[in-house]
Formats: sequence, C-alpha cells, structure tokens
Amino acid sequence: MITPSGPSVLGVDVILVGSVLAGFAAAAMFYAVYTAVTVRDPMAKRVKALNARRDELKTGIIKQSGKKRQSLLRRSDTTDKMKERLEGMKVLQESQVKIIQQKLAQAGIRNKELAVIVIFARMVLPVALGFIGVVSLYWLEMFPDWGSLKRFMAFAALVIAGYKGPELFLKNKAKKRTDEIRKGLPDALDLLVICAEAGLTVDAAFNRVAKELGRAYPELGDEFALTAIELSFLTERRQAFENFAYRVDLDAIRGVVTTMIQTERYGTPLASALRVLSAEFRNERMMRAEEKAARLPAIMTVPLILFILPVLFIVILGPAACSISDAFAGDGPPGS
Repeated sequence: MITPSGPSVLGVDVILVGSVLAGFAAAAMFYAVYTAVTVRDPMAKRVKALNARRDELKTGIIKQSGKKRQSLLRRSDTTDKMKERLEGMKVLQESQVKIIQQKLAQAGIRNKELAVIVIFARMVLPVALGFIGVVSLYWLEMFPDWGSLKRFMAFAALVIAGYKGPELFLKNKAKKRTDEIRKGLPDALDLLVICAEAGLTVDAAFNRVAKELGRAYPELGDEFALTAIELSFLTERRQAFENFAYRVDLDAIRGVVTTMIQTERYGTPLASALRVLSAEFRNERMMRAEEKAARLPAIMTVPLILFILPVLFIVILGPAACSISDAFAGDGPPGS
C-alpha cells in the first residue's frame, strides 16, 4: 500500500488533490480566455442554412431541369444503404419516417435524411448495448457482488436506453427549442404589428422581425427568416405558413398561422388580429410566471429543511452550546 508523502485527510494526499484541482482551474481559465477571444457570430451558421434553403427553393421553382432536381434530392450512400437494409427487413414504414422527420424539424434539424439514421439507430443501439451488457455483466462479471435480479435490471435498462435514447434526445432538443421560441413570440408579434401598420408586406415583415430578433432569440429568428424565404418562393403562401406550424410544436404558433391564413384568404386587417394575439400570449406568459412563483414555496420546503435550517441552528445555538460546555467544564470539583 502506497502511503501519501505529504499531509493527508482520510488517506488522501492533500497536495496531490490540490494540484489536480489547480490544473483543472488553469485549464478552465485558458478555455474561458479562448472563448472570450474567439467570439463567433451565432447567426453565421443559421444564415448559411437559410441561404442554402433559399437556393434550393429558387432552383426547384425557377429552374425545372431534371438534373438539377436530382442533384438537390440526391441522398448520401450511407443513408441509401441504411434504407435498403431497413426496407429489406420490413421495419421501415412511411408513416414512421414522416413522424421522425417532423421531430427532426421541431428540433431544428433540417436534413430529412437523418430520419432513416434515427430509425436505424433505434434498431441497432438496443442490440449493441445489450451485447455490451451481457459481456460486462455475465461473461466478464465486472460486478460480482450484484445478484441475478440486479444484473437483469441493468441489462434491461441498457436495452431500453438504446431504444428510447434517440427519441428522448430529439424530444429534449425540441422542447428546449420550443421554450426559446415561446419566450420571444409576444415580442415578435408586436414587431409584426408595427411592420403591418407601417405598410410592409407579410414576407417583408417576417424578414424584418427575423433581423431584429435574430440576436435575442436565434431560434425564433431562424423560423421567421425561413418562413419569409418560403413566402417569397413557394407558389402557395398557405403552404409556407403550414410549414411554419409543422416545424414548431406550439399552440401559439398554430394560432398565428391560422390568423395569417385567414387574413390572406378573407382580407381581414392583419394588425388588429396580431395585436389581440400578442395580448393573449403576454397574458399566458404572465400566468405561467405566476404559476411558477406559486409553486416556489412548496419546492423550497425540502431544501429548507435539509440544508438551510440545520446550518441556521448551528450558527445560532453553536456559541451558546460552547459557552455552556465551557461553564460546566470549569465547575469541576476543586483539586481536580
């Protein structure tokens, strides 16, 4: 057994632990300096993707040549091989592909070909993780203290994680993106009202809102910019609005899309309808904030009991307890 050369606490070398923590702190400092010096534009990648979408729509609508269309719809060899294997195993359904494609769009992933990769991963990962679990738990016996039930539960957890992992990843990513879009939607509607009252067209108003809110709310600016591009190039403007609702899983967005479609169809005033929607969304946001504030006392009860009150009692009663202990220790029998 190697004994620590320096001072130790519970058998752990204090100097070694301090050196490791100091190394981590230095690495974190260098990383912070590097990220501060190399500041990148957060909208550069999004603008590049939007320009690619604009070129795709322009090429698909204006230039109807067959070779160009094939080049736009060309798929990678890896995706083709995965699709052929899934179709050969009779596990690839068109409805399933459409559902995964919508989840990818809601997560902000524009490439629809990745739906095949997600389905393939849902089929391969349970087998791979299950095999790793069998090898590590039963053959190599990495955890000899575990019983048969605990090993089986670990094996089942690996298989379920492999099957549900890609779907949970997409769901979590889509939820975060939806929350960010929900935060900036009332401000976006206010800007849309201002643009509509100023006489801008719908596609110009969407483009203006995307430019103004792109820094504060990148996800919302991305969606508004893409909708403006589709409004400019698609033959049916209704399809552009429906694509907007397709990419964002939010009831408020569906309400905005319905309002836009009705104003385009019946010629109703756009500014007044958007003003009413903006007021409703602001009230909903205020109600959600009040709901979270009302839940705060119940949520803080457990941390208050476990962490705050014991420390408070120690700070308040500690000096008194020390004084009483010293007083009793000083009252011993004479000559002792």
